[in-house]
Amino acid sequence: MISRSQLPKVIRSFSSTAACPHGFISHVGRKPIQIQPSVTLTKTPTSVTVQGPLGETSVPLEPFIQILYPQPDTIQLTVEDPSLRKQRQMWGTTRALIYNAVVGMSEGFSVNLYLVGVGYRAALEDDPRGMEEGGSGQRLNMKLGFSHSVYQPIPADVKAEVPTATKITLFATNKQRLGQFAAEIRQWRKPEPYKGKGIFIGNEQIKIKPVKKK
Repeated sequence: MISRSQLPKVIRSFSSTAACPHGFISHVGRKPIQIQPSVTLTKTPTSVTVQGPLGETSVPLEPFIQILYPQPDTIQLTVEDPSLRKQRQMWGTTRALIYNAVVGMSEGFSVNLYLVGVGYRAALEDDPRGMEEGGSGQRLNMKLGFSHSVYQPIPADVKAEVPTATKITLFATNKQRLGQFAAEIRQWRKPEPYKGKGIFIGNEQIKIKPVKKK
C-alpha cells in the first residue's frame, strides 16, 4: 500500500473553490453593483461622483482601487494588492459606499420609528428657529412620559412625516445620515426591557425581563 508521502508531488487535493491570485479576497468588495439607467457615474483619480434623480453625491476613491465594467450596466471593484490589509478593508468599504450612493440617488432610504408607551405621541410642526444651524424649518414635538414636550429639530437633508401619532417616517438620500438622525431621536427614550416602552426603530425588538417579586 502506497502512503500519502510516496505519492507524486504533482498530485493536488481537489477543491471546488476558485483560486485567487493573492490568496486574499473581499466577499463584499467583489460583489457587482447594478447601475440603473437613471444613474450616472463619473470617475476621477480621487473620487466617484454619483448623479441620479434625487441629486448628486461623491464617494472618495483610494488610488489602489480600480473600477471595472464587466457589463454596460454593471461595475465591479478590484484592488491592486488584496494581500494588504488596508486594501482589503477599503475594498469592501468603498463598494458599500458606492452601492449606498447609487441607491440613495435613485430611490433613497426610509425608516420608521414607533413610539410605544401610554401617552407617547409625536407631531410635526414648524420650527421657530427656521433654517438656522442647517435645519429644515420643521421639528418633531414628542410626548415621551416627561413632564414637558421634547423637541427634535429636523435637519435639511432629512424629510420627516408623522402618518399617525405613534409613527414617524424618515427619508434621506444618505443612509448613514438617516441612521444617525434616527438614533438621535431614539436617544430620548431608549426601549426598556421591563415594560417594553420606548422609541423603536424599524422592526427592532427587545426581550422583556420578568419583574422579580419580593
